[in-house]
Amino acid sequence: MLDRRRGRRVDGRPDPAHTVRVLTAVQQIDTDLRDGLRGRGGPQAARRLRRLLHSRTVVLADLNGVVAVAGPDPDPEELAPVLAQTYDRAAHTHRGAWSASPLIVDGELSGALAVLHNGEDDAGPTEDELTAVAALVSRSLDHAALRRARARIAQADLRTLRAQISPHFLHNALAVIGARIRTDPDRARTLLNDFADYLRYSFATKGDYATVSDELQAIQTYLELQRARFNDRMELTVRMAPEVLPVAIPFLVIQPIVENAVRHGLEPKPGPGSISVSGFGEGPLCVIEIEDDGVGMDPELAQAILAGSGPPAKRVGLANVDQRLRTVYGPEYGLVIETAPGSGTKVVIRVPRFKRGVAAT
Repeated sequence: MLDRRRGRRVDGRPDPAHTVRVLTAVQQIDTDLRDGLRGRGGPQAARRLRRLLHSRTVVLADLNGVVAVAGPDPDPEELAPVLAQTYDRAAHTHRGAWSASPLIVDGELSGALAVLHNGEDDAGPTEDELTAVAALVSRSLDHAALRRARARIAQADLRTLRAQISPHFLHNALAVIGARIRTDPDRARTLLNDFADYLRYSFATKGDYATVSDELQAIQTYLELQRARFNDRMELTVRMAPEVLPVAIPFLVIQPIVENAVRHGLEPKPGPGSISVSGFGEGPLCVIEIEDDGVGMDPELAQAILAGSGPPAKRVGLANVDQRLRTVYGPEYGLVIETAPGSGTKVVIRVPRFKRGVAAT
């Protein structure tokens, strides 16, 4: 037989099925609170907490007031004092039929989890139980705050990248266009349109994400300008599988890598050079590879660049892209660089083809 309130058999051993239900509920609550207490998942989290704690009413509150209620509406005259006492002490509080534990997020008091007990026959969760569940809720809110902070960092990094679009390239592109105005006005007109398209895309404010197709179009525009500068001595190869073209990725991820390949791989190399950009699906992943046959670099220097400690002239684009990928997708999704002196460079991007919250607008 099973004591369902405590999740134990009559012999005192934990019930495995109950343990699974609790762990599942904890995971679901973490998902519900991914946007914080005042996110749209707050009411659902309160309902799950009510079932988990076997309480008449569960209240989630932040320092500005009640956020979500599951169960019969509480009497404000009964609830307000227990919340005030919990906030004042920043500790578990019991008052009448109510109990409450504080929610501590990033070391600071951020709210409370309050429960109304069912009655004398059921005293509700113990202080230790309610405190433990409040700690789980606090952890979920910590995760939500971290996600928001990471999103702000990614946006700041994108603004930084836009502000650092190479003046070297801008100057050279305008010089190439100017030099062809008299000798080849039709080509100059085409290049000027390409230059306008490049700037329009680079400084677009439509969102934080773009499709692989959008990035690819921007890359081709950029490389047309560079080919004109190299007097068409630069060969470009693009191979992109159709299934990855609609995949959403962070804005300005591929183009800075291509620019890095031109500036630091091909410019120092005498004679012609080539760049290939390829993309394909690899199970649930979208894989994009940018490879050049330029001068290459020492692998230790490549690692230093990704760590942000390489030469300033080289680290801006790659380090920025690497950090933004890790911020959006997680630490396992940074750039991979394969290179050696005199052997060119290949940069590999692997990202999930589908991820919640990542969508082109």
